[in-house]
Amino acid sequence: MNRMPVIYPDYTEVTIPVNIAPLHFYVQESGDRFFLEIKGENGESISVSSKDGAFYFPQKKWRKLLEQNQNGRLIYTVYAERGGEWLQFETFAQKVSADPVDPFLYYRLLHPGYESWTEISIVQRNLESFKERILVENNVLDQNCVNCHSFNHQNPDDFMLHVRGSHGGTYFLEGDNLVNVNLKTEGNENGATYPRWHPSGRFVAFSSNKVVQQFHSAEAKKIEVSDLNSKLVLYDREQNEIMDIDVQNNGQFMDTYPEWSSDGQTLYFCRAEQIGKEYDYRDIKYNLFRVEFDPETRESGFAEPVFKASEMDKSVSFPRISPDGKSLVFTLHDYGCFPIWHKEADLYSINLEDFKVEKLPVNSEFTESYHSWSSNGRWLLFSSKRGDGLSARPYMAYVSETGEVGKPFILPQKDPRFYEQFVKTYNIPEFSTAEVSFSPGKLRRAATSEPVQAKWTNQ
Repeated sequence: MNRMPVIYPDYTEVTIPVNIAPLHFYVQESGDRFFLEIKGENGESISVSSKDGAFYFPQKKWRKLLEQNQNGRLIYTVYAERGGEWLQFETFAQKVSADPVDPFLYYRLLHPGYESWTEISIVQRNLESFKERILVENNVLDQNCVNCHSFNHQNPDDFMLHVRGSHGGTYFLEGDNLVNVNLKTEGNENGATYPRWHPSGRFVAFSSNKVVQQFHSAEAKKIEVSDLNSKLVLYDREQNEIMDIDVQNNGQFMDTYPEWSSDGQTLYFCRAEQIGKEYDYRDIKYNLFRVEFDPETRESGFAEPVFKASEMDKSVSFPRISPDGKSLVFTLHDYGCFPIWHKEADLYSINLEDFKVEKLPVNSEFTESYHSWSSNGRWLLFSSKRGDGLSARPYMAYVSETGEVGKPFILPQKDPRFYEQFVKTYNIPEFSTAEVSFSPGKLRRAATSEPVQAKWTNQ
């Protein structure tokens, strides 16, 4: 056959980390029997037969094959038997990067809409195998909403999550204990959302948002989430103090989605003009700004624009800086600050040395939104709805030292048909260098104990 086989998931011509779990797939071709041979440019090979076109690889042989072919290629040859005749398809390849991916991935699983939120869990997946473990299940918290889990630069020693409802609060993992902190104060009535850890671990920047949800019967986008007002706040964990971050807001702007530079001396954020009582949500456009920050004094400098998306009649959200501090990836969409329901949402990067903006080659015709970096900066993780237009799935792509981004591939599963049957969506995928562990009992005790009240300060 003078063409490559059609396979699902599409793992053809991708770059994969040396420590990734086996990339099982099935062949979407007719045939009575199938055969696959994977040859490494250096070392051994794997041969697998299949009656239905689904291929599974022994984990020990797979791991050995990847280790032997670091910075080399794996060559796949697929055969199909039809009516007693064997057909050979053109080969396809995968490059094996010696740069490992962080071994753990955390994400929130929920139904892909607002109709049901009684089943929400935060799940840990081992990327080197198919082991999956539920870290938080909201039935432990009387079906309250659990969200916005966050690591300090993939470090599990600094971990937090939000809970909304009757057990509401911000839960910090401190050693073996979970501590529930109430960040709502007289100066911060809207609470704290969208956390980003300062590299020191001492501070967490939040946005404080007053959010409205809009449900449409006629629009192509059935759901829209937007802010009525928002500002940036800083929580000092050592002093248990929360305060405004001075970014010259003065009630004229809505500021959201903070992001620290890798050295912790600059805070990036998204800014839109403050709306009035009469507004059209489609006119709300966020630009990318930044402000200098002094960790010693907790004082900020003058806010300056970095990228004016509004000049393109667009809006920017989710700024995420690479670990080396050279580039920033953000989501660009038509309006607002909540792009997960926007089909047009795509990922862009900005070079922080010359401020050149480029559209990344990982995008599809469907939503690309939440994204994060691996600790070594070689792997970009993001969620995409390219599978069915409704459910977000985690994809990752290799980023070279020169900034070139490779073809993305979906998180591998033990059953290659998994994504055709699984109905929940993956929300806020985040890498971690190690496991986070606490028992449901500790979570329940933290939820039912008296929360620590943060103190409001003007500075």
